[in-house]
Amino acid sequence: MIYLTRREHFAAAHKLWNPNWDETENQRVFGACANPNGHGHNYTIWVTVKGEINPETGFVVNLKDLRDLMRKAVIDQVDHKNLDLDGDFMQGKISSTENLCMVIWQALEKGILALGATLHEVKIAETENNTISYFG
Repeated sequence: MIYLTRREHFAAAHKLWNPNWDETENQRVFGACANPNGHGHNYTIWVTVKGEINPETGFVVNLKDLRDLMRKAVIDQVDHKNLDLDGDFMQGKISSTENLCMVIWQALEKGILALGATLHEVKIAETENNTISYFG
C-alpha cells in the first residue's frame, strides 16, 4: 500500500457561533472567535490517498488529477469566502476546523475513489500551532 499526499492553501473567514446559544454563552465558549464580524485564517490542507501503484503509470493517482479534484471540490468553494455566509459548503454546521475537515472529506471521497485510490486522511492547519486530522 502506497500513501500519497497533496497540499493546497486557501484563505477564508468564519465566525464560531452556536445559534442555539445566546450571545453570552457564545462569547464564553468561543471568545474572540465569536466576533460579530468574524475572523480569517490562511489554511493549509493535506489530502492523503492510499492505493496500489498502477503498473502502467507508476502512480497511485495522477497528481494533476488529484490537484484538479481538490481545487474544484474544495478550494473553489472556500478560497476567499466566508464559510458561514458564502455558498452552502458549510451550511448547517458550526464552521470549526473540525467540521471543515469532515466536510472536505465528504467533498473529496467519491472523486478520489473515481481516481482509483482511497481517501486516507484530510489534515488542516488553521494556524501554525493548530492542526486537525480526519480519517473518515
